[in-house]
Amino acid sequence: MTIFDMLEQSGVLTLLGMGVVFSFLIILVIAITLTGKIIGKFEKNEGTAAGVSQKSGDGAVQAAIGAAVNEYRKTN
Repeated sequence: MTIFDMLEQSGVLTLLGMGVVFSFLIILVIAITLTGKIIGKFEKNEGTAAGVSQKSGDGAVQAAIGAAVNEYRKTN
């Protein structure tokens, strides 16, 4: 086997490997997108995490978190 045959074989294997990985990533993106759409249909609350914490009605916890964030921003 000559060096040119080996280079040709390595090029083919490289392209094949890259094609497999690219195909897997495309399938993964499609699966995640479909999962997000399916979960979105079944989700009753369409609020964000902040909206959920505001609905809990615990104003003292929110005030403490706000104070901690402000203190952190002052020191850093």
